[in-house]
Amino acid sequence: MDFRAILMGLTFALIWSSAFTSARIIVQAAPPLMISSLRFLIAGCIAIGIAWALGQRIRFNKQQWIAIVVFGVCQNAIYLGLMFVAMQTVEASVASIVASTMPLIVALLSIVWLKERLPLLGLFGLAAGFGGVLLIMIARMNAGIDLFGLALCAIGTAALAIATLTVKSASGQGNLLMIVGLQMLVGSVALVIPAALFEVWTIQWSQTVMIAFAYTVIAPGIIATYIWFSLVQRIGATKAATFHFLNPFFGVAIAALILSEGLSMTDIIGVAVIMVGIFAVQTSRISND
Repeated sequence: MDFRAILMGLTFALIWSSAFTSARIIVQAAPPLMISSLRFLIAGCIAIGIAWALGQRIRFNKQQWIAIVVFGVCQNAIYLGLMFVAMQTVEASVASIVASTMPLIVALLSIVWLKERLPLLGLFGLAAGFGGVLLIMIARMNAGIDLFGLALCAIGTAALAIATLTVKSASGQGNLLMIVGLQMLVGSVALVIPAALFEVWTIQWSQTVMIAFAYTVIAPGIIATYIWFSLVQRIGATKAATFHFLNPFFGVAIAALILSEGLSMTDIIGVAVIMVGIFAVQTSRISND
C-alpha cells in the first residue's frame, strides 16, 4: 500500500466519521428522511454536473447499473436514511460505534454466504470487535439509551455491509464521479416517498444547521464517497476497508469535541477493543487473499 493510498484512507475515515456529528446537528432541526432526500438530490446533481464537465458519460453495463442501484438504495436510502432517523434520539458517538462494525459484518457475511475461510486472527478479531460493541451498548442501555434508535442503527449498518459487497462491481474505470452522482440520485428517489408519507416538511434553519447541511452534502456526500470508490479501485475493497478501524475513534472524538457528548472509560476501552478487532479481521482477510 503506497503513501497516496494511506493518505486517501485516512482522509476518508476522518470525513466519514465526521458525518455523524453533522447529521446529529441537522436532524435536531429538520425531518430526517426529507433532509436526507434533499441532501442526496443536491449532491447527486453537483457530482453529475462536474462529471459531465470532465467528459464522463452515463455508459454502464447491466451489472454496473444493478450495483449502482443496490448501492444507492442500501447505503444512501437505508443506511444513511435510518441513521438520520436514529440520531434524533441516539447520540452521534453511538451511531458511529454501531456503524463501525460494518467491516465485521462484511467478514461474517463472507464466511456465511461466500464460504470464505477466516484465519484464527480474523476469528479473534470478530469476537473482539463485537465484544467491544456489546461492552459499550450494555453500559449505554443501563444509562437509558433509546433502543428503537439503536435498532435502526444496526439495521442500517447491515444494509451498508451489503452495499459494500457491491462496490467492486460498481466501480467502472473512468466514470467514478458519475457513479457517485447516480447512486445519490437513487437514494434521493428512494427516500422521497416515505418522507412525503410520514413527515411534515418544515426546517428550523439557523447558521449552524446551514453549515452542517452544506458540509454534509459536500464532504461526506461527494468527497468521501469519491475517495472511497477511488481507493477501492486502487488497492481493492478488502484493503480499503481496513481504514474503517479508525472510524470508532474518529467518530467518538469528533462528537465529543463538537457536540460535547459524554465519554466514559467504558466507551474508551470499548472503542479500543473494536479498533483492534476490525484491524485484526481486515489484516487476516488481506493475508488470506
